[in-house]
Amino acid sequence: MITFDFLDISREICGNREAVVFEDRRYSYEELYSRVCSVALSMEKLGVRKGTKVGMLNVNCSEYVESYFASSMLGAIFVPLNYRAKEEELRYMINTAEIELLLVGERYVDMVENVRDKLSTVRTYVGIGSGESHAFLSYEKLLIHDRPKVPVPESVEEDDVTVLMFTSGTTGRPKVVPLKHRSFVAYALTEAEPADPDRAEKCLLAVPFYHVMGFQSLLISIYSGRTVVLMRQFETEEWFRIAEKEGIERTILVPTMLKRIVDEPNFSRYDLSSLRVITYGAAPMPFEVIKKAIEFFPSVSFFNGYGQTETAATLTVLGPEDHRIVGTDEEKAKKWRRLKNSIGKPLPDVKVRIVGEDGSILSPYEVGEIQVKGPRVMDGYWKDEQKSLKVLTEDGWLKTGDMGYVDEEGYLYITGRVDDLIIRGGENISPEEVEGVINSHPKVEESAVCGVPDPEFGQQPFAFCVLKKGEIADEDEIIEYCRERLSPFKRPRGVIFVDSLPRSPMGKILRRKLVEEFERMKRKEG
Repeated sequence: MITFDFLDISREICGNREAVVFEDRRYSYEELYSRVCSVALSMEKLGVRKGTKVGMLNVNCSEYVESYFASSMLGAIFVPLNYRAKEEELRYMINTAEIELLLVGERYVDMVENVRDKLSTVRTYVGIGSGESHAFLSYEKLLIHDRPKVPVPESVEEDDVTVLMFTSGTTGRPKVVPLKHRSFVAYALTEAEPADPDRAEKCLLAVPFYHVMGFQSLLISIYSGRTVVLMRQFETEEWFRIAEKEGIERTILVPTMLKRIVDEPNFSRYDLSSLRVITYGAAPMPFEVIKKAIEFFPSVSFFNGYGQTETAATLTVLGPEDHRIVGTDEEKAKKWRRLKNSIGKPLPDVKVRIVGEDGSILSPYEVGEIQVKGPRVMDGYWKDEQKSLKVLTEDGWLKTGDMGYVDEEGYLYITGRVDDLIIRGGENISPEEVEGVINSHPKVEESAVCGVPDPEFGQQPFAFCVLKKGEIADEDEIIEYCRERLSPFKRPRGVIFVDSLPRSPMGKILRRKLVEEFERMKRKEG
């Protein structure tokens, strides 16, 4: 099985059901299949073959879905590009992936034109929307409006690469992860229900498809025969409007999206009674946000998924039962602790181990690096043996770069990143532990703790705090609060109050930007 079969099988089972809803467009599974065949035939005429790299630079849209499945059908390799990239970043990604056919949304045509003479591999440019120009073909002209014949591509196998996915690149250049058909097929067959003519549900997707969480969600939705309702980008009021209008039953969100939803002043004006499942992940979920979400959506099943690009997404899940705070006082307290800190248990096809600095396998509650193994783990980074050797062991374990531990029941907890660890005079400090204390201060909305250079100890912990609206606090108050709750060496040596914390598009805190801000301030001082 390959990922194109997800669409083909769902078409056979529920061909008349709506497959994709995007703005004013509504396509059934049969119509989507026909459009995919049209695009695939046109791609063939443009020279796309098995192994050809097809790039997509656009927000989420129906053309994104069609282009991917057309690429999958032909055995081409699809490359979703981060539409937030700057020109130099875009040039690097396109050339590194060796993209030959580039599909470009109308708002990004000018940027592509600006770097075009630096793109060494692109042979054909296709504009989406009004993106057609003298140099760009029109996407609509790729569609054969009569019933197209079905392309007969070269044999495509499960072990062929279907996607090149760029990592977030929060430290240095983004790495390129080749994901094979088998990675998505393995997850679908073990974790998702196949399409059923008697079970229809709508899934609202706003997570960008250049992120593995958004991409996996799309493929699994098609495999399950769901109606995929697309948003170009997340916008809070628009999300509410669509969820109510379409009677959405499922949605996938990153923490910043869920926070904006539960903080929406007009929350109660919308009818969200159809919503049954919320899946969240891609970044740590603030405890107060998920606590509020459970209160606001009492009948919804919550899933917290932890994964990485290198594993085609989900590795562990904290499921609905872990979000239902019921039982004795002791059982409730345990559930609250898990909800606050755990990312759940490994999925059946995933093995997890915690490894110490000396390479030893650690026991429950001992903190070390989280390593994983399974059929969805990549074989290595794209054309980068040196980086591959750094993250993959000889026997196939992936070093995630996350620090954590397991408890006696097999629940996994993340305590931080290996490269975020603060080392003060030989003592290891987890930023997340210090942040947990600061965030419990009644005046603090959120915080980030970083290691800043120190001539005596090497590094010192330093805190950046966002206060709750209307609150006032000073540095001494926060440090004194920590003094009462943390070992002396873990206590922040300084606090800066900021309006917001810098984050990646998926909501991860960019600590390096905070360190850069600290260093700029020190230079100004002297």
